[in-house]
Amino acid sequence: MPIQEDHAQEKMDKPVLVSIVMPVYNEEQYIEACIHSLLKQDYSRLSMEWIFVDGCSKDRTKLILDSFKQRFPDLIKIHDNPNKTVPYAMNIGIKAATGKYIIRLDAHSEYAFDYISKCVYYLEVTDADNVGGIAKTKSRGFTGNAIALMLSSKFGVGNSQFRTNGRSGYVDTVPFGAFRRETFIKYGLYDERLTRNQDNEMNYRIRRNGGKIYMAEDIQFAYYCRDRISGIVDMAIKNGKWNVITSKLCPGSMGVRHFVPFFFLISLIIMPILTLLFQPFGWLFTSEIILYFLLAMFFAIKDTTEVKYTPMLLILFPLFHISYGFGSFLGVLKRNGIYVNR
Repeated sequence: MPIQEDHAQEKMDKPVLVSIVMPVYNEEQYIEACIHSLLKQDYSRLSMEWIFVDGCSKDRTKLILDSFKQRFPDLIKIHDNPNKTVPYAMNIGIKAATGKYIIRLDAHSEYAFDYISKCVYYLEVTDADNVGGIAKTKSRGFTGNAIALMLSSKFGVGNSQFRTNGRSGYVDTVPFGAFRRETFIKYGLYDERLTRNQDNEMNYRIRRNGGKIYMAEDIQFAYYCRDRISGIVDMAIKNGKWNVITSKLCPGSMGVRHFVPFFFLISLIIMPILTLLFQPFGWLFTSEIILYFLLAMFFAIKDTTEVKYTPMLLILFPLFHISYGFGSFLGVLKRNGIYVNR
């Protein structure tokens, strides 16, 4: 059923309760579906404002946003982000927001019809400073679907509860996040030095200062991941690199699990060398490889109901882990002034 435009609706003097802030950059493939999912929300549009912060997109993103703004001029606001990265976009949006609650969303996603109302509900009934939910990773095509399965696997991404269907409760971090306005007054805005991991750093800062993060399993959205192997490799390398950079800029904000792929890669390099020097290390190295393969096989079978994806997962698991570890290696070099890149 098509969404009806209601030009008769006017906000009048009704205060904005929810400000949606969404950083966007070259999102023409996803932004329309994302906005349509917002238009289907059961939370009143009269109580919301949607703030899109565009990082100088080079595709049709801005044109699409403008077309929606023409239809919903009292709902949609568009701001430019010449610095392009997410922390700058979020800070621009937060400063422009007028709502009691500020909810960060991502354009690569589609949101359950009650996403916003559930975020508001849990902000009101818990003492959490930030509330989030469960991400169902989706993609398009055979390779994309296999990548989505890998990113939803505990063997693929570790104990990332919002990706692996965790249970409701207080956690270390959540994706995106829904905040009370005073949270940013109390704990500060996003760290603009971080191209990535800004959510981890923000949530760490909240927890470090006595705040709480709550994940509710009935807050749900679909996140569209990369659908090409080259895309997921690029993401893994950049994430791995920025984990190291973030740990230097913001000590304590990254957990041990973020560096497991780095240690795995180092073991693949060092163990063969040690074997040449002392043969018993060969047994340890062989045991590691066999254990990794058995775990990869177990989760490749366990995490999919379609056998056709199993061989692909057996390729994606090590490719993702090694790429992630290599990114962390680049981060170590950058941290020590050996490697320079943006």
